Amino acid sequence: MLISGAGGSIGSELSRQVLACRPRKIILFELSEAALYLVHQTIDREAVGTNIEVVPVLGSVTDERKIRNTLCNHAVQVVLHAAAYKHVPLVELNPLAGLQNNVVGTQILVNQAVATGVERFVLISSDKAVRPINVMGASKRFCELIVQDVSRRLSKQNGPVFSIVRFGNVLGSSGSVLPLFRDQVRRGGPVTVTHPDVSRFFMTVQEAVHLVLHAGSMALGGEVFVLDMGEPVKIEALARRVIHSAGYSVRDEDNLTGDIQLKFIGLRRGEKLQEELTVNGRRAVTSHPRIFTAIEARLIEFEVAAALRALRWALANEDEAGARANACHWVEGIGEVVEDGIAPPKGKHGPGCAVSVPEKAQRSRRLRVECS
Repeated sequence: MLISGAGGSIGSELSRQVLACRPRKIILFELSEAALYLVHQTIDREAVGTNIEVVPVLGSVTDERKIRNTLCNHAVQVVLHAAAYKHVPLVELNPLAGLQNNVVGTQILVNQAVATGVERFVLISSDKAVRPINVMGASKRFCELIVQDVSRRLSKQNGPVFSIVRFGNVLGSSGSVLPLFRDQVRRGGPVTVTHPDVSRFFMTVQEAVHLVLHAGSMALGGEVFVLDMGEPVKIEALARRVIHSAGYSVRDEDNLTGDIQLKFIGLRRGEKLQEELTVNGRRAVTSHPRIFTAIEARLIEFEVAAALRALRWALANEDEAGARANACHWVEGIGEVVEDGIAPPKGKHGPGCAVSVPEKAQRSRRLRVECS
């Protein structure tokens, strides 16, 4: 089994729970040297006495040769794809890097999985892929479209079983509000919340990964599985709870003598008040009470190919505006982005960016690879 992004919050927990399934070999694929060192130390220690081989591989999912050689040399049967740039504000400031890593990296990993005989492929997605108003969310929706397109084209062949698992925030993960709030409390405040009405879905990392693995085992091909995240949590309420649990009182307009100030700083670029788990609210039940499948429209093969050609052209030419426009043109249900008080015009699937898709497109050559 290969786990991409193995050093991240989701990836490291996937590695732990996969270890309990007793595979012959676990390949920990990670871009960050420090993160790979830590997860390898942990998993290797827990694997003592099990005869499970744990292999750390330092590399990027955008490195096609590295991906091909890793899948071939280790005869990988299952890929759990968790690698992604997922911090919304950072990706918003670095859109080309985010799209290159998330979209192109997924396309490379998917293509090589098909070419090298992988049997099962699970993409870890995000609720931010639904009606996205940020580059990170749009990139994750692009990844879903790529996986669905390949799955549909291989449906009558003996290729990998592709599936997608979409869920919300993981408590305590890197970049999560919970460790941020705790750090702000330790420093004496203020504890910052973007907006009094902002809310998010939350789940523990152990629970999310357990359901991801269960959903992946249920897959027949092409499904977008959606996890039952319960009711969304108000971020203001969560901030107050963190302050109170640390033994302090909240200082706000109702209590000017409180210990820790609660401060609203406004939504950042690309942030929503509420997240969603499906584009249209339609979902079907499965054999598991907490796992559903989203019933949503897909792009046809020609549209996916056109979207990827335009994206690669934008990346090759360092064209941020073109990359954003391409995402807004093709991603279904994309949310409205308002800048300087001016709402942008509608694109193919709804409100989008105020720039057009670049006319030039660079043909991407098809990759045909066989393990030697």
